Amino acid sequence: MSHRILLIDDEADILEFMEYNLRKAGHEVFTAQNGADGLRQAALHRPHLILLDRMMPVMDGMETCRAIRADPALRDTMIVFLSALSEEEHQIAGFGAGADDYIAKPVKMKILMSRVQAILKRIDGERQPDASDGLEIDRERYVVKLDGRPIALPRKEFALLGLLHSAPGKLFSREEIYARIWGSEVVVGDRTIDVHIRKLRQKIGPRHIVTVKGVGYKYEP
Repeated sequence: MSHRILLIDDEADILEFMEYNLRKAGHEVFTAQNGADGLRQAALHRPHLILLDRMMPVMDGMETCRAIRADPALRDTMIVFLSALSEEEHQIAGFGAGADDYIAKPVKMKILMSRVQAILKRIDGERQPDASDGLEIDRERYVVKLDGRPIALPRKEFALLGLLHSAPGKLFSREEIYARIWGSEVVVGDRTIDVHIRKLRQKIGPRHIVTVKGVGYKYEP
């Protein structure tokens, strides 16, 4: 299936190389060489996926990511940072700005294409409600159902469940959950995640959300 992909990077040779390979794979590709132009392209084309460099002129990647996340029309767009700033604190900051994934530069094209395909499969999986194991999450309509019964969830609980459910079996660290749900600039207490997890278990049952002590949480179907 073809997807719309927006590449935002100020290095023309990298941009050209990625565009060639993604078009060859059958995707519709748009490009921008700074954050401001990237925002315009995103609003115009509403891509499924944005590959975004961190360090750019006019608007850097962090500013651009926050601006994209502030646009309701782009709330379902996946954002992946491509950056030579690969240290953990930079990755956490990227998640806090609203990114969905982070790929460190330099990256080999085969590896990049493999990661992109995996991300696009996640996007396709999220377009339809997932009814396996009796739990349905419709992100477009902001609806959760368990065995056909609607469940009311506050915004943070919905976001937390959606994050864990998006990658069954994947262990999300507490740090990544904080950054992706609350943002790196928001200060919350140490027990905040635990409280939200407890409330989710009360509503969907205890068996699906697994605690890995001292590390984080994962969703098991």
